[in-house]
Amino acid sequence: MGNGKIQNITDIIYVIPEKFDNTQTFEMATEIEKLNSKMQNEGKQYILIGPGRWGTRDKFIGIPVVWPQISNAKVIVEISLEDFPLDASLGSHFFHNVTSMNVGYFSVNHRFIKDFITWDIINNQKIIEETKYFKHIRFNKPVTITMDGRKRISAITLNN
Repeated sequence: MGNGKIQNITDIIYVIPEKFDNTQTFEMATEIEKLNSKMQNEGKQYILIGPGRWGTRDKFIGIPVVWPQISNAKVIVEISLEDFPLDASLGSHFFHNVTSMNVGYFSVNHRFIKDFITWDIINNQKIIEETKYFKHIRFNKPVTITMDGRKRISAITLNN
């Protein structure tokens, strides 16, 4: 979901896949709220990546945030993990915020060859902060985010 090109984002905040525990998602929501507040205070937007559904009411299928807890995310990425399958979000209230605020929404299913995250690149970036469940990393140069919602094609690429 989303259209256009964004070229001013240097930060990614993501759930550390090995630390994801769907019984601890309320704690994760509290952590992302604090990280989001720091980004707000710095006037920075970021890419948010995490397993399952962002904004779900069912804490076992994703992280039950409300919009103010992730309001500075410019792109939201829902991912599946080997032991945590992904059903893309369908909630109309959450998507109202995504569309009205021109926030990109990506769904990455690890079982599809065309869906992938290059974790090696992410894990080799400067760590700004690490919490119990999240890492906040920063690239030296902004990444390029390209979205074509009509064709359901999107990519986040490095600028060398």
